[in-house]
Amino acid sequence: MDSPCFPHPARGSTTVIRRSSFLSLFAAAALTAVVVSPALGAGDGHGPGSSPAPDERNARWVSTWTSMPQLTEPGNMPPAPFTQDGSVLTDATLRQTVHVSAGGEHIRLRFSNAFGGSALPITKVSVALPLDDTAGTSAITPGTARPVTFQGRSSISVPVGAQAVSDPLDFPLAPGSNLTATVYLATGQASTSITSHPGSRTTSYLRAGEHVSDADLPGATPTDHWYFLSGVEVWSRSTTSAAVVLGDSLTDGRGSTTNRNNRWPDLLLKRLEAGAATSRTALVNQAAGGNRLLDDGLGPNGLARIDRDVLAQSGVDWLLVFEGINDIGTAEATASAQQRVAAEVIAAYEQIITRAHTHGIRVYGATLTPMGGNTGYDDPDGHRERARQTVNAWIRTSGRFDSVIDFDRTVRDPQAPRRLLASLDTGDHLHLNPAGYQALADAVPTRLFRQAPLPRGFGYN
Repeated sequence: MDSPCFPHPARGSTTVIRRSSFLSLFAAAALTAVVVSPALGAGDGHGPGSSPAPDERNARWVSTWTSMPQLTEPGNMPPAPFTQDGSVLTDATLRQTVHVSAGGEHIRLRFSNAFGGSALPITKVSVALPLDDTAGTSAITPGTARPVTFQGRSSISVPVGAQAVSDPLDFPLAPGSNLTATVYLATGQASTSITSHPGSRTTSYLRAGEHVSDADLPGATPTDHWYFLSGVEVWSRSTTSAAVVLGDSLTDGRGSTTNRNNRWPDLLLKRLEAGAATSRTALVNQAAGGNRLLDDGLGPNGLARIDRDVLAQSGVDWLLVFEGINDIGTAEATASAQQRVAAEVIAAYEQIITRAHTHGIRVYGATLTPMGGNTGYDDPDGHRERARQTVNAWIRTSGRFDSVIDFDRTVRDPQAPRRLLASLDTGDHLHLNPAGYQALADAVPTRLFRQAPLPRGFGYN
């Protein structure tokens, strides 16, 4: 007797085929219902406060500005009366401007509570264009203020150690322009452990009460620090990519001019914007004064923050590493200690390259610039200088970096190679003045930031 499930080809075939077709159609309909039914958790790709997704094909979010989050030191806390016992910025408005790299028609903001001692309760946020596209101003261009939302709400509480990403906002932003972000905290943050970026080189403003959309903040208290805001992203075509710079005070801009945006990454951005093949490059600065590759200091060590500050950033295709001088300068000035720190810095570079390559990111290495004559770092026996030369020789000759930028050769004095050129030196024999930062920016080949397919086998090691 033939099985009803597997009929003999000569008998019953038509009936079973029709039954199978019916079952297939029923299954397809059920699957479609599962896919589109909101009751079963499907969404439309945007939150309740967002506008519909743009129509551009091959578009993505790209980081256009960042500040490296770090724990705020006592001397960098919001000035009185905005810091009280156990709380910060209670019933206060904070207005800050940032200099973006790539532009776009749609933006979103990132706020960090990475080092907060309590939840960060943000009550209201707005963005606007600063008056006359000026950095560090408290005034905004009338009519440009727009509210920022989080899942359709004006407020959000950011848990300890977490970050919050805003809803996308239709807000045209020109490349290389300034953006004003204003934040109001009704109840303040109930801790004096807060997240900031002290080395903003840009003036922010604090005023009591809610003034998120005010055209100006007369009588506001100025402070040259950024608080809470850690990133701005733009929605852009896939032809836009971000380059991250990992560094210390030489990249954070010590010696540059407040409110002039003349750190060397800012000056390099101008060169990139001027080239047809690189005009859509976003350049984001993930540096902090005093930062080290191996040990925590002012901010987490370089190896510890790679995931947060590089790999988790949006649209990154390139990483430029210019860090290690603080590791050498703070290690003991003995032959054994400096041999050890040089080897460990090189090992850190290896780890950074391996981890970035795994994510398809090209990594460029910059040689460490001179410190001869610096009171804190230079030693009379030259142990630290030998460690610097060891590290630089490895950067130049190992072949591990995808390209090398020789900052050392660019700014050293040819007659005294252990020292910076006097015309580029701030006077502390370690940090550069704006002319020195321009020299660094000019030394970076812009061709390194042209999009190109990755070579075969990229990322294997």
